Amino acid sequence: MQPDSPVTAIITGSTGMVGEGVLHQCLENPLVKKVLVINRKPGGYSHPKLAELFVNDFFDLSPIEAQLKGYNACFFCLGVSSVGMKKDKYYHLTYDLTMHLAQTLSRLNPDMTFCYVSGAGTDSTEKGKSNWARVKGKTENDLMKLPFKKAYAFRPGFIKPIKGLKNAHSFYKYINWLYPVGRVFYPSGFCTLKELGNAMIHSVSRGYNKSVLEGKDIITLAKD
Repeated sequence: MQPDSPVTAIITGSTGMVGEGVLHQCLENPLVKKVLVINRKPGGYSHPKLAELFVNDFFDLSPIEAQLKGYNACFFCLGVSSVGMKKDKYYHLTYDLTMHLAQTLSRLNPDMTFCYVSGAGTDSTEKGKSNWARVKGKTENDLMKLPFKKAYAFRPGFIKPIKGLKNAHSFYKYINWLYPVGRVFYPSGFCTLKELGNAMIHSVSRGYNKSVLEGKDIITLAKD
């Protein structure tokens, strides 16, 4: 068996629950040698292998572009809720923003693996009734066409937060009791944030035989 390859990762969305969890796993995992987070505001983390860049506008990366070179992974965890948002704005902040960053990174780092967190129910056909699912599906599909070494779409359902992290959604404390029940009866829809982070790391260090990873794939790939 080939040894796992080292990972140098760029992370977006680390001030949100998923991104913070992925960052936490990257800092804990010895496979990850270097981490760069891109935020609009400080994330509050300090670590020897962590660097942080601030950008006011994700559609203008020119001030930081030179510092985005030399990484072999991007863990894209940035996202907005479609609830109460007009369709054109959701499209702009989901599809346009993701593709702009991805196109920049694919040009700067052609040996990069791009990992995109979309979600369970994403519509690969881009023709379903749900707008958010169509937009996420188009984003996944078009990311796969960029000249990355590899691109993966991660589709977690219910995510159990990592205890002690500060950006977990407050409502999880009321519904965490669902996790052990759901994991038994519907394991493909329930994973932990630790599993998601480790699965993303392993997709870079060892690869995976599918480009779109549902819950069971995430659980499988997360294993050491």
